[in-house]
Amino acid sequence: MQQAQSTKEETRTLRPLGNRVLVKRLEAIQQLKGGIILPETAKQKQEQAEVIALGTGKKDKEGKLIPIPVKIGDKILMDKYAGQEISLNDEEYLIVRADDIIAIID
Repeated sequence: MQQAQSTKEETRTLRPLGNRVLVKRLEAIQQLKGGIILPETAKQKQEQAEVIALGTGKKDKEGKLIPIPVKIGDKILMDKYAGQEISLNDEEYLIVRADDIIAIID
């Protein structure tokens, strides 16, 4: 006997721990100025991302909490090979250390 599958889509949330930040890469530009469209294999991964969730921060030598210097919704520039790629609810995300964030894009 087969079990009936649930019609509700399973949703999960992810909360980074410590000095980590959950980000989603921003879409890379797919067309060059001359109108040439790049194939997927030729595209470089984008170093720009949007902050989705934050960890609690890290503690200094005295045990004081140092908050993460970005907030949810910030657009950031991060190190090229930073982070751990994950898939959540059919979306691709990265978990990066706050130290791997280079700048906030205004």
